[in-house]
Amino acid sequence: MASRDFRDVADEVAADMAAGRLKPGDRLPPQRDFAYARGIAVSTASRVYAELARRGLVIGEVGRGTYVRSDLNSPRAIPVEPPSSAIDLQRTVTFLPEQEALLTETLAKLGRGPAIEAAMQQVGPMGTPQAQRVAAQFLSVEGYAPNPSDIRFAGNGRQAIAAALAALASPGERIGCEPLTYPVVKGIASRLGIALIPLAMDDEGLCPDSIIQAHRVTPLSGLYLQPSLQNPLGTTMGPRRRADLAAILERTGLIAIEDAVYGFHAEIAPLAALAPQHTILIDSLSKRVAPGLTVGMLAAPPGMGDQLGVSLRQGGWTTTGFPLAAGIHWMGSGVADRLAAIKRKDAAERQVIARAVLSDLEVVGDPRAYHLWLRLPEFWRAEAYATAALRRGIALIPSSAFAVVPGHAQNAVRIALAAPARNDLALALGRLRTLALSGDEQIME
Repeated sequence: MASRDFRDVADEVAADMAAGRLKPGDRLPPQRDFAYARGIAVSTASRVYAELARRGLVIGEVGRGTYVRSDLNSPRAIPVEPPSSAIDLQRTVTFLPEQEALLTETLAKLGRGPAIEAAMQQVGPMGTPQAQRVAAQFLSVEGYAPNPSDIRFAGNGRQAIAAALAALASPGERIGCEPLTYPVVKGIASRLGIALIPLAMDDEGLCPDSIIQAHRVTPLSGLYLQPSLQNPLGTTMGPRRRADLAAILERTGLIAIEDAVYGFHAEIAPLAALAPQHTILIDSLSKRVAPGLTVGMLAAPPGMGDQLGVSLRQGGWTTTGFPLAAGIHWMGSGVADRLAAIKRKDAAERQVIARAVLSDLEVVGDPRAYHLWLRLPEFWRAEAYATAALRRGIALIPSSAFAVVPGHAQNAVRIALAAPARNDLALALGRLRTLALSGDEQIME
């Protein structure tokens, strides 16, 4: 075999794409066949495919192969933010009619007298003793009650996750996670120089044995996971899986970042209840209340509060006075719990609508969640389907956005049910069903 630099070979493939010899949606040959055709080693072919994926030119799908990206010539076909003209099935946040009166009353109170003075004060990662007490009580469930002194505050859940990742891992170190995960975590880890390591997952969530295997090969610095209503798959771990995972954390000494932002939908005790010494619990008010009126919370393992506080300060991720004051009022007065109950009911009802409309397609996920996972018929590819949906006025997210590495993308899309009015939701789902079942080659990108 000739010895060639994988980047030169990747340049040749990219040139084929630019010249139209390889078209969007074309499937690349298996790596062994590619290596034989190019006269290179299979290991070099593997690096070529990885380089093409890094450049955003190809996407790998589980069990299906590697494809030239369908949106290669239309980089804005699936935008980060859905266009205002589209029905938004990308975002999992909602603002229901009942919220306005509850939040208006609170905001009015914060704008008067001593309350506004307190809300304008600068606060640090610990907030105030009152804020810690209220947040600890709010996060408490049967079997789990964090110590108020271990509570730290961030501007939102994303910033809390960033601070936790930075506290656990230095640049170049490894954090284990689910192979399909929250896309923002991928971006945060990349900017922090942290390598996300995809671990095996089944229908119940992360497989504990995969943690041992990955940690044995090269030590992990921690884990990031979503035990309840995982995003995007919607899986929820049962009691036995949680107990097994807690035992692994105890055995290895690893710290898990438990993203519990969706946990209020399931009302299940967090993993932190079983492994309080080895879990950083992350929660926020963005889903319960509103993303623009939120505060992030971290319940630290005993003795780790100062480390997280330093990370929050150094990253510029601490909360500010007004949202903290509002959040503490909503948590302490019961407003946040009332809104959570309303949204649990709304999510369940929207799931019923979605599953009825999509009954002849393969839908997976927790029926309590504001999102579901739609597995597509074989004649579709996820990116092409999402692009075609957007051209029909519906914005959703293909599996590639959630894949930690390209080869873990599935032939599926995530559908968020929270944002549209219910009539618009039913309309959009009906269009998606028709699109998914169509075998007309002319509509496949």
